[in-house]
Amino acid sequence: MVPVRVRRILRGPRPEKVPTLVGTACTLVGLIDIAAGVFPRFRASRMHALAEVLPGTLGPLSAALSLSAGVLLLLLAHGLKRHKRRAWRAAVVLLPLGAAAQFVWRHSVLGALLSLVLLALLLRHRDEFGALPDPRSRWRALANFVVMGGGSIALGLVIVSAHPRRVLGSPSLADRLEHVLYGLFGFEGPVGYSNGVDWTVGYSLGALGMLTALTTIYLAFRPEHPAARLTDEDELRLRALLDQHGGRDSLGHFALRRDKGVVFSPSGKAAVCYRVVSGVMLASGDPIGDVEAWPGAIERFMDEAKAHSWTPAVMGCSETGGQVWTRETGLDALELGDEAVVDVADFSLSGRAMRNVRQMVKRIERGGYTTQVRRVRDLDDAELERVRRAAADWRGTDTERGFSMALGRIGAPGDGDAVIATAHRTDPADGTDGSATASPYGDLKAIIHFVPWGTDGMSLELMRRDRSADPGMNELLIVAALQASPALGIARVSLNFAMFRSALARGEKIGAGPVLRVWRGLLVFLSRWFQIESLYKFNAKFRPRWEPRFVVYRTSRDLPRIGFAAMQAEGFVNLSLPRPFPRRRPAPAPRPCAHIVPAPAEREVRAA
Repeated sequence: MVPVRVRRILRGPRPEKVPTLVGTACTLVGLIDIAAGVFPRFRASRMHALAEVLPGTLGPLSAALSLSAGVLLLLLAHGLKRHKRRAWRAAVVLLPLGAAAQFVWRHSVLGALLSLVLLALLLRHRDEFGALPDPRSRWRALANFVVMGGGSIALGLVIVSAHPRRVLGSPSLADRLEHVLYGLFGFEGPVGYSNGVDWTVGYSLGALGMLTALTTIYLAFRPEHPAARLTDEDELRLRALLDQHGGRDSLGHFALRRDKGVVFSPSGKAAVCYRVVSGVMLASGDPIGDVEAWPGAIERFMDEAKAHSWTPAVMGCSETGGQVWTRETGLDALELGDEAVVDVADFSLSGRAMRNVRQMVKRIERGGYTTQVRRVRDLDDAELERVRRAAADWRGTDTERGFSMALGRIGAPGDGDAVIATAHRTDPADGTDGSATASPYGDLKAIIHFVPWGTDGMSLELMRRDRSADPGMNELLIVAALQASPALGIARVSLNFAMFRSALARGEKIGAGPVLRVWRGLLVFLSRWFQIESLYKFNAKFRPRWEPRFVVYRTSRDLPRIGFAAMQAEGFVNLSLPRPFPRRRPAPAPRPCAHIVPAPAEREVRAA
């Protein structure tokens, strides 16, 4: 086997750095052009000699055109760095116009030559700018209008206030703001200037308003590029792969989320499911299907990422998956945390180690709670609908969280093998004696949902409970599910994923070094907002075995971006714009799953 580092040398350098250099140059030139168009002292300084030959400072309209060029270059810089074809086309169109403007307005041969040199560089390396557009929606137009509009107003206040010696009178902040708003629409405002400065300010504000309008109109009317979605055919193919190889990875069933795209190997025997978030092509878990066919699916995944210039990343793959990913792609892997897996045959509430869980379960049972553990297909339609409504209403946030270990639905066609555990208690507060208003969920108090993990396992997908129920509902239902597992033919149960579990465990031991203690302290501090320490301690109650999970990434510079994309995918960060009139989505129509034959209903299990 050839070492990864040697393979990288044999393959040659990674993607060419010309787009990155061009994008960086556009950023620097844009900032210089903006500064040259706004600050009079800058235009009179030694740096102005350099700014005079850069695209964007043109003749008598130099201030306005400098601002326009600066903003446009800043907008194009990120796209050029990401090899985007549209950004390349825009730059190829703008650079000749800039060269002509330099020659016609300023008669600057050097400025025209600089534009043409940059144009020649882009044309010479045109093959490196072939990335396709990202999936977008027209909501980006509204976002652009808000961001560009706010930025234009802020920059306009700076422009209006950048000429204190040429201002007539003493206009107030309200007058300056009114002048900016009028100027963005091309009208003259209440602030007056001497020595022709009003023309400079007017052209600059008008240019900002024009850029805001043009970019918003472009985003609003350009063709849509919808995000990838799992089609009916893709779902059928994935279910067929899971029927054969679903017992390999506990996260396999989560590939059936309908907000994921999928790429299959050339043979169709393996697949990688993903979602694109903030330019990161994020896969979760191991590839689905035959291990021998994994390299083909991984190659298709990397080709798709390259075609769109997305950053490839994998969250939560197993050790075997990490080895295949790094071997086939040259990516690096970092241990992210551990998955808690309980072997049903070894689970028992006996012993001192299980004392706290045992006492909590007995206390709740004495409070009148009962549990039921069943396959989802054994619930009638009315009860299943009640469970769905309760799960939605008991959700603690407006956003449905989860990506790598969440399915996002209960009781959909084809998911009949899933297991659901419910807690029940009937008391006067539920209105059974007519003294109070009946609960819309009857005696239902808590829900835990598991998805299949092959034929003899299940993975925890969702935990919800009524806020008025006694604490310990999750412990009660997990114990009930583990005790009922033999009757359901289940030998192993995957619980929550504990991020940075090894660091937390080692950091609290005697003899831990100062670096490890500081790292653990930081994780404990972050646990105030994210469930890091609490999930580890909750999982540890059930004495599981820990299976390491890894994140696969290209370079360490990508880790912050990957982490932020993962937080968006999991629902911890929401950057979407609020809908003023949210639409109620109809329930999805049943999907055909002809190859799935319902198994005989297992008997209902009660734990009193």
